[in-house]
Amino acid sequence: MKLIVGLGNPGDKYLNSRHNLGFMVVESLAKSENLTWKMEKKFNAQLILKNQGNNHFILVKPQTMMNASGYAVEKLANFYKIKSEDIWIIHDDIDLLLGKGKIRLGGAAAGHHGVESIISHLGTDLFIRFRLGIGHPGHGTDHLVERFVLENFNQKEKGETKKLIKKTLQALNLALEKDITIAMNRFNDK
Repeated sequence: MKLIVGLGNPGDKYLNSRHNLGFMVVESLAKSENLTWKMEKKFNAQLILKNQGNNHFILVKPQTMMNASGYAVEKLANFYKIKSEDIWIIHDDIDLLLGKGKIRLGGAAAGHHGVESIISHLGTDLFIRFRLGIGHPGHGTDHLVERFVLENFNQKEKGETKKLIKKTLQALNLALEKDITIAMNRFNDK
């Protein structure tokens, strides 16, 4: 059983923001499989439990703000007895160019507060991350990062974002059907 968590902020205000790229991916996966979200208050998350054929996974959209995502991940991992290496976190990454992606196991949060929260709640960094590039506001503009991630993708960026979501769905399906290492080898941009 895999716990596949898309990170984002709940609410219409953030719906199409760069920070909600993780939500966009799991929503696309749910739509492609014709699955329906269900709110689970005890986890403070929207879930889809799929337990058919070879695909056994739980799709998750935490309904806390991004910085408290670890709460839902910890509760779900404990309830379903899911090992940390079977937790896959899908999140935006300002350190990667728009449209680029990387899958990796473990490592520091690199300033991503949602990932920091998950590491803190799980007590380990040994979970899979699907890091999805949203670009950076520019050199010397670190003070603008918080505002940048909460802005919507502009018209020019939407095409690259759609391609990245499609590519991420292919990687997720490959990882579910075959192996995460095979998905890493095909997905990770050199």
